[in-house]
Amino acid sequence: MFNFFKKKKATGTEVLAAVSGELMPITDVKDDVFSTKMLGDGFAIKPNDGNVYAPVSGEISTVFPTKHAIGIKTKEGLELLIHLGLDTVELKGAPFTTNVKQGDQVSAGDQLATMDLKQITDAGYDDSVIVVYTNMDLLKAVDPIEKRSIQHSEKAQTIHFN
Repeated sequence: MFNFFKKKKATGTEVLAAVSGELMPITDVKDDVFSTKMLGDGFAIKPNDGNVYAPVSGEISTVFPTKHAIGIKTKEGLELLIHLGLDTVELKGAPFTTNVKQGDQVSAGDQLATMDLKQITDAGYDDSVIVVYTNMDLLKAVDPIEKRSIQHSEKAQTIHFN
């Protein structure tokens, strides 16, 4: 009859900035695979340093052999891909150092990797870091992004589970 003592459902889950820099909507990424949300929704950050941090807590589901992308699976089952630069797979891992391996447990804000921004841009590649939610079927909504400066581990976006 009365719902005074029932817990309210969470209003959303925060996803943190993976790097410090300029936050932008995923639709602004200069790669159609990301900007058309082919892989899923998310956001991007034009980094101002090369330190990469976990945007959520979870288990490292994959570290690509070329170290340009890291996957995390949350306890809710959401899978995120942190993609370091555009087309940087072609650099064969040279500008990246990873601190994690598949199966590691991470907390939001833990350092995952470093990337040499100068090496990436000197080779002619975009160094934007993209965070993508690859299994969108678990989400009912993803809050829009406003362009702004952001520090790593600050809230970048709020997502809402089904």
